[in-house]
Amino acid sequence: MASIVDSDRIAGVRLIVPEVFSDDRGFFVETFRRQWLPGCGHEMLQANRAQRSAGSLVGLHYHLHQADYFHLIVGRARLVLHDLRLGSPTDGNTLSVDMAAEEPLGVYIPPGVAHGFSALTDVVLTYLVDGYYNPADELGLAWDDPAVDADWGLTSPLLSERDRVNPRRGAIDPALMPHSGLRT
Repeated sequence: MASIVDSDRIAGVRLIVPEVFSDDRGFFVETFRRQWLPGCGHEMLQANRAQRSAGSLVGLHYHLHQADYFHLIVGRARLVLHDLRLGSPTDGNTLSVDMAAEEPLGVYIPPGVAHGFSALTDVVLTYLVDGYYNPADELGLAWDDPAVDADWGLTSPLLSERDRVNPRRGAIDPALMPHSGLRT
């Protein structure tokens, strides 16, 4: 059975280490079970796949109404999470998680927690979301904001235009700031 750990850095974030079954042919691992996330809001509705080249950085992104569940299937990446939820007991905390395909790990990210990843090698990341794509709920935080103080493991990351222009925490429109009353 999987080992489930609640993060001590960011309330509501859960790290899931699934059981791996291996033999001479390779291995099998369950990457997600709904029962691993009791009380975490809605059912996951959509699966997405992100494939990025080594040196790429995605994020930081956040949602007011959507949770994510990340699982890396190829390569090595560094996941960075930052609690943006005003009034949260962990508001302002940052958590970095190194992920490697050969060490399966699932990460549940509640609404209001900014998230992004750096591709330390070529990577393929799958993620589940509990809401369908909604452009009004696709928000961003500057990846290099000193308030986040993240070590991405990269010196000159490749960024999308969107991620180059995300605002720093102090410049986010107050109407777009998440609050601790959001579900976890």
